[in-house]
Amino acid sequence: MSAEAFDIVVFGGGKAGKSLAMDQARAGKRVAMIERGYIGGSCINVACIPSKALIRSAEIHASALQAEAFGTATTSTLDMNAVAARTAKVVGDMVGLNRKAFEASGLELILGSGRFVEPRVIEVSTTEGTRRLTAPEIYLNLGTSAHMPAIPGLTESQPLTHVEALALTELPEHLIILGGGYIGLELGQAFRRLGARVTIVERGSNIAKQEDDDVAHALRDALVEEGLSFVFDARVERVSGRSGQGVEVILDGGAAVFGSHLLVATGRTPQTKGIGLDIAGVAVDQGGFITVDASLRTSAAEIWALGEIAGTPMFTHASFDDYRVIKSVKSGGPHRASRRTIPYCVFIDPELARIGLNEKQATEAGITFRVARLPMASVPRARTLGATRGFMKALIGKDDRILGFTMMGVQAGEVMTSVQIAMIAGLPYQTLRDAIIAHPTIAEGLNLLFASVPETKQAG
Repeated sequence: MSAEAFDIVVFGGGKAGKSLAMDQARAGKRVAMIERGYIGGSCINVACIPSKALIRSAEIHASALQAEAFGTATTSTLDMNAVAARTAKVVGDMVGLNRKAFEASGLELILGSGRFVEPRVIEVSTTEGTRRLTAPEIYLNLGTSAHMPAIPGLTESQPLTHVEALALTELPEHLIILGGGYIGLELGQAFRRLGARVTIVERGSNIAKQEDDDVAHALRDALVEEGLSFVFDARVERVSGRSGQGVEVILDGGAAVFGSHLLVATGRTPQTKGIGLDIAGVAVDQGGFITVDASLRTSAAEIWALGEIAGTPMFTHASFDDYRVIKSVKSGGPHRASRRTIPYCVFIDPELARIGLNEKQATEAGITFRVARLPMASVPRARTLGATRGFMKALIGKDDRILGFTMMGVQAGEVMTSVQIAMIAGLPYQTLRDAIIAHPTIAEGLNLLFASVPETKQAG
């Protein structure tokens, strides 16, 4: 079978891949994009968008239950079928928009499973038969999938991953979550707010291990107050039963946790196995991620890797920046994947957002810094919203520039962006301290935060 020739083949249609494919197709290139089935990428179909839709439903349900505290008498009855239907509609609408954008750009979307069969030839199995594609430029944007630990009985218990959890039409009576990372925390709080009992089983001594201790403890306290249970320093020996019918998680030492459903949220695995990367000459590291340079080039000539599969931080906005790196490389521009600062936001309540260094990282790097901290209760707008839990924290360098910002509180992601822009511009913290920020807003807290920067510098 001879291979069909394209100018560009994009293998995987996540944020970076689809952005590049549409851009190049609009520029007149003949572009093929291979996608296993998630039109628009996993973010839209099974990750960011459906999870935030579910979280919003949980937020509304929880707010209704608290309405009396705001002077309104009401009741709230949960309909999980309606919750699932709303989530599915949000996803379906965005998938439709993406499909229309693909068609308008002129790219050819090929739905099927692909693998390299020759160094520059990808064979795709579709419902209509097999096709072989080749191009002088190939871009890999294959993404990751939920990691399934090698725990006896786990696979047999048919646990949920985030994919299945986001499509549930029945509320779990007691949801056990393996993993205290951000996926587990977001979904755990959402299902607790919808009415499920939730127990998070974590191998470490706390949740959110990449955050400073004060942040991790504050997050845990907020979730415990909402009724989530945690089991820390837990080593799972085996699992018995079946998720949805009743499951038992047996821990090292003999303790056990019983629940109706089991959700595995223990990390992500790159989707690099079984697709012939060795045939293409594309090297991967010990974790299975594709090794790339600052231009996102792989070990194979004229083959690039983008997004999570290339070790890029697992955020859609980081993947999109990989697309910008490729555009810069193709045009001779300077933008590369090295030395970039990537913000992130965790959509629990209160929201967590961070940009730049935290205290732990600055100390490890030996950087001199000062810390400014402001409780959310000091922000007038937070009081009117009844959302005073959390705090803002900033690290200031010896040259008065902002090294990092962490916020746990209402609208944290939006406030963080203001600080991020100041950091990009290299502005001293006094700029935000002295800015006239509208009252009463949450961002107004930045005036108060940066007014509290101490004079004494702390040696990291």
